[in-house]
Order: sequence, then C-alpha cells, then structure tokens
Amino acid sequence: MLLARYAESIFWLARYVERAESLARILDVNATFARDRCGAQDWLPVLHLNADEARFTAIYGTPTPEAVLHFYVTDHTNPTSIAGAIASARENARALRPLISTEMWAQLNVFHKWLGELGPAALLPGNTPRLLNRIKEACQTHTGITDGTLHRDQVSYFYRLGRFVERADQTTRLIDLKYHALLPSPTDVGSTVDIGQWNVVLRSAAAHHAYLRIVPGGVTPAGVAGFLLLHLHFPRAVAFCVSEANRVLGILRSRHGLPGGAAAAESLGALHASLGALTIDEIIASGLHEFLDQVQSRLIAATNDLSAAFFGRMLQTPSQTQHQA
Repeated sequence: MLLARYAESIFWLARYVERAESLARILDVNATFARDRCGAQDWLPVLHLNADEARFTAIYGTPTPEAVLHFYVTDHTNPTSIAGAIASARENARALRPLISTEMWAQLNVFHKWLGELGPAALLPGNTPRLLNRIKEACQTHTGITDGTLHRDQVSYFYRLGRFVERADQTTRLIDLKYHALLPSPTDVGSTVDIGQWNVVLRSAAAHHAYLRIVPGGVTPAGVAGFLLLHLHFPRAVAFCVSEANRVLGILRSRHGLPGGAAAAESLGALHASLGALTIDEIIASGLHEFLDQVQSRLIAATNDLSAAFFGRMLQTPSQTQHQA
C-alpha cells in the first residue's frame, strides 16, 4: 500500500508542473493580445484569475507588464509564480526519490536551476515569447519523461489524477481570460481582430491543429469555447480531463483496492455528467463566466474530498491548493 505522504507528493508534483505550464500559456496570451481602450496592456485579469490582486499591489503597486511578468515568472517569494511552482514540484520530487526515476529528478533539477538564474533581461518584451515557450517546453519534457519512465503502479495513477484535475482547472482560466479580458467590448465579438485572438487562444492551449481538424465552420468564439470545454477527445479540454480524472480514480479504488474516495468519485462523476448534458450555446446563454466559476469550485471540492480520503488532511479554502507536501 502506497504511503499517504507519497500519494500526496506525487499528486502535487503533477499539479505544480501542470500549473507552471498553464500559467506560461496564460501569460503568453495576455502579453500578446490584452489591451485596454487606450492601447496599454491590461494585466489585472491575470491577477484576478489567480486571486493575487492584494498581494501584488502590496509589493509592486501598479500592474505594469514588467512587474506582473516578474511576479509570475521569476519571483520566488510568490507561491503562485512559475519559479515558485517548479520549486514546489522539486521539493515534492525530493520526497519521492525512492519512487521516481533518476531522469525525472534530474530534469526537474535542471529546470529549477535555469529558472533561478534568469535575470531581468529575460523578461524584456522582445524576449518574453521565447522565454515562455521554453518554459512550456520544459514542462512538456517533464511530462514526456514521466510517461516514459514512471512505473505503472499507484504512484503513476496519483500523478495522472493530479495532472488532469489541474489541467481542467487551468483550461477554464484560459477561456475565462479571453472572454472577460482580451475583448471587453461586446461590439468587437466576431470581428476580424476577435477571431485572430481566438486563434491565439487555440494555439496557447496547443489546440489549433486539432480544432481545425474536428470543428467545421472555421474559428468562432462559441466554437473555440465549446471545443476547450466540452470536447471528449482533446487532451486539454475540460470534459476530457474530468473524464480521465474520474477514470483514474476508479482504477485506484477498484484495481488497487484503495478505501475511500467515494465522495471525490461522486463529485467528478457529477461534473462530468453536467459537462455532457449541456451545449456551449446553453452555457453562454446562462453565463459562461459563472459556469467556469462553478467548474472551478467543483474541482476544488473534489480536491478536498481526495485530500480527506487519501492524504489525511482537508484543504479548507481555494488558496490552500497552493499546498506543498
């Protein structure tokens, strides 16, 4: 039987790496397209999505592009930064040294060291796209090494469970950022600029090629939102991730005989059912932002259930999902 502390560490290792990659994607979208009516970049939505307004303002004051990028990429004192997430992933990996491969540990160490050596020049506007792409590639390298070297036992299933829960949550944030930040004026919806920005959102989610293959009629706001929310076969779609998290939890409870987890299975199963019962037009008509908030709240509730059942603890608030094992 896997020790609870190991299960918790591998679950959060996966979540932290996935969180770092998703944050790099969100920053890339915002750095490229987020503009207010005066033409200046608007970084408040990114702070809002991560509930970081108060902490950021206390340290940096006005959310300039330079300050927000530093806060979210290289600020090691910020637990929601990419550097902070990878540091937390590395600490969890340290606790898992008897169970993970040497390749996993070595790659995380190199990634963590590289982030720690980044200077101010790396965050200059001309260097930002290359920097964020390299971060995404490092996270994807970690995922590939893990898939190729981690033994397929309870450890690997808790890793997958963490990855899919985090990925579902982060995809909702990417959609929400576009709908409520990149184009705040309803008159712009459907314009050439709007469609171009939705193309960038697809690319930021590594979904552009898959979308064009599967969805007829070209790029539309409803089409992109529906694809990233409800598609059952795209790996970053919310419905796919929730379905896989529910399936992996079922394997842990049945094939590996782990007691508990019934509440989490019920939560994930109900969320999966609700995603399958709605169309994107129905979701938009009733309020896309409110629906995305509801999905995030239900994922937090499922994480609480998992923590209580398998890790011997309860996470009381969303902010405590920044936990380090």
